[in-house]
Amino acid sequence: MQIRLASDLQTDSIVDGEGIRTVIWTQGCPHNCAGCHNPSTHSFSDGALVDVDLIKEEISKLEGQTGITFSGGDPMCQAEACASVASFCHEFNYDVWCYTGYTYEQLLELSKTKKSIMDFLNQIDVLVDGKFVLKEKSLDAIFRGSKNQRIIDVQKSLNSKTVVLVSKYYEVNEKKKNKLYI
Repeated sequence: MQIRLASDLQTDSIVDGEGIRTVIWTQGCPHNCAGCHNPSTHSFSDGALVDVDLIKEEISKLEGQTGITFSGGDPMCQAEACASVASFCHEFNYDVWCYTGYTYEQLLELSKTKKSIMDFLNQIDVLVDGKFVLKEKSLDAIFRGSKNQRIIDVQKSLNSKTVVLVSKYYEVNEKKKNKLYI
C-alpha cells in the first residue's frame, strides 16, 4: 500500500497537537480553503508516493516523540493508508491526532459508503475538524487555525454517539488574560 505525501515526516513539532509530535503531511485536499497555511498540499498529483511500510519503519525509529499527527492536505482523502499507519503508531503508544477539513458529522456520513473512513476514525484519538475559515482566523484558538474548528475526542464521541470536545482546550486560561479558547 502507498500513501501520497507532501514532504518527509516532520519531527519535534509542538504546534500540531499536544506534546512533541511527528507530523505526516499528506498530499491532496479537495477543500481549497482561502488563506490555507499549506496550499502546496492541495494538488492530488504533486508530492511523492511512498510505501506505507517505509513510513512505519521511520516511525519505529523515532525517539523523544509523544504522538503522531496527520495533516496535509486532507488525510481523510487517503483514509486506508492513514488508518494502517495510525494503527501501527498505537503499537508504540503514540497518541494520534488528525486535521481534516471535513466535519466529524460529514465523516460519519462518508463512512457509510467508504469503510476506510471509519477504520481511520477508530485509530484517531483527537480530531481537529472543519475547514479553515479566514474570517474566523484566531491566534488564540489553540491547535486550530480558525474558531469554527473543533478539537474532538474521537473515541469518546464514537462511544457516546455525540461530539465530545476535548474540554481543556476550551477552558479559561489565566495566562492569556482569562480569554476563552473558542
